[in-house]
Amino acid sequence: MHAETLISDLMDYSSLGEVDNQYRLDIISFMQKFPDSWWQRSTPEGHVTASAWILNREKTHVLFLHHRKLNKWLQPGGHLDETDFSPANGALREAIEETGINKLTLTNPQKPALFDVDIHRIPARGAEPAHFHYDVRYLLNLPDESGESGETDEKMCARVAISNESLGFRWFSIAEVVREHEPSLARMAKKTLLSLNMHEPKI
Repeated sequence: MHAETLISDLMDYSSLGEVDNQYRLDIISFMQKFPDSWWQRSTPEGHVTASAWILNREKTHVLFLHHRKLNKWLQPGGHLDETDFSPANGALREAIEETGINKLTLTNPQKPALFDVDIHRIPARGAEPAHFHYDVRYLLNLPDESGESGETDEKMCARVAISNESLGFRWFSIAEVVREHEPSLARMAKKTLLSLNMHEPKI
């Protein structure tokens, strides 16, 4: 994977507030510090990861998985592999593996834009020391047959087949994510509302 492309995308990325912008700058700095190993798990300080923001077709709900190791509701995503052409493709691969939705696609696949960026600390586990995930996040589209307008949440969920990395899955409403989830997730929900020209729900 070439660092130049992602760094260019980060330079063009439109931040939502000071925290979001600082994450953008810190990820660029990290990649420049480790130009050949910024995405590899062997880098002791941390590594760039990729994740996916998957909305239903009406853009009212987002798909979260109950992460087995961290015991949290999170968007699909994870580590990059040697076979990934780019972080965007890594996000797509991880999402398909973790949700079982085989026909997910990247928004604007020729030049997928960053939807969000985040940095979070991963606690030590076994022989693996604590480290940071420099997470780049992409918006994914459901296949045409999933989440059709008027379908119930149960129908949407019936199309998901989680991997053993997750304990469960759920379609959370965007308003609920804004009100009740951690800032990293609430920020993406707020961006969703902004993209739809909707006001942030009052807390």
